Amino acid sequence: MQPELRHLRYLLAVAEHASFTRAAEELRIAQPTLSQQIKQLEKALGAQLLDRTGRTVRLTDAGETYARYARRALRDLAAGERAVLDVRDLSRGHLRLAVTPTFTAYLTGPLVAAFHTRHPGITVEVRELTQDRIEAELLADRVDLGIAFDGAHLAGVEATGLFTETLGLVVGPAHPYAGRTEPLPAAELTSHHLALLSEDFATRRHVDAYVAEHRVSPRIVVEANSVSALTEIVRRTALATVLPDAVTRDHPYLTPVPLSPALPSRGVALLRRTGGYRSAAAEAFAELTVAREEGELDLGAEPAIAGDESDQVIRSVDPEVTR
Repeated sequence: MQPELRHLRYLLAVAEHASFTRAAEELRIAQPTLSQQIKQLEKALGAQLLDRTGRTVRLTDAGETYARYARRALRDLAAGERAVLDVRDLSRGHLRLAVTPTFTAYLTGPLVAAFHTRHPGITVEVRELTQDRIEAELLADRVDLGIAFDGAHLAGVEATGLFTETLGLVVGPAHPYAGRTEPLPAAELTSHHLALLSEDFATRRHVDAYVAEHRVSPRIVVEANSVSALTEIVRRTALATVLPDAVTRDHPYLTPVPLSPALPSRGVALLRRTGGYRSAAAEAFAELTVAREEGELDLGAEPAIAGDESDQVIRSVDPEVTR
């Protein structure tokens, strides 16, 4: 028996879930059928691919090696299918875009709107992910393009610089520093309560590096995985947060408070998988994005986007825990 594509998908599903039961549910086949198919694959290869002796199922050394090639084969086949369907005149096609959360509030909407106006036949899938997830999805060929931050990237991910993003401390109308123009010394952050993005976001790590450098420990009393949630929380409380200046400008009820020293700026980049297939849709979106940042394209006003509140997660943190 020669291994078929279904055998590769079945093996990878079991490896991902570490369970025949959960893999069978995802694949929508009976568990005995799945187990039989995996045994057929092992017999054809003459090697045991899965260790079934523990509480969970895991790949053997031979399984790890084979799975690596299986993932690559399925990824290349998917790219080949997209290449066949790709239409170079952009009359139809599909674009998979991932962005970090701060860009959803001021950049994603104008870019996608401009792209849709130019190429209405292209369907666009937009996902909001952390930077680490964006790079992992690019390497797995589940995303065509990512907009994230410049710096060190995973091997196999290449970046094109777009623009520099500046950030600042922001408060709402209920905060005593609303309207303050005198720079706030960084040391005084210790006496303030903050609402910030959660620790798995690049923006939060940027803020954490700043307070660590200046040896201050503000109290983080609210964490959220949504910029729109943060803006609403700050608007309705006496909490402060850190946001890109572009987001603050689009919210008239938010007031920037200058810090001394200022938060360092950071580069924004368009991310792609090195050597991966680039569809006409992906190339057109990349060209539009670069043209915008080079001043060759005016997208007009960039209103903030509220986003889908159902996807927002807010976690209260013990106010006595300092960072």
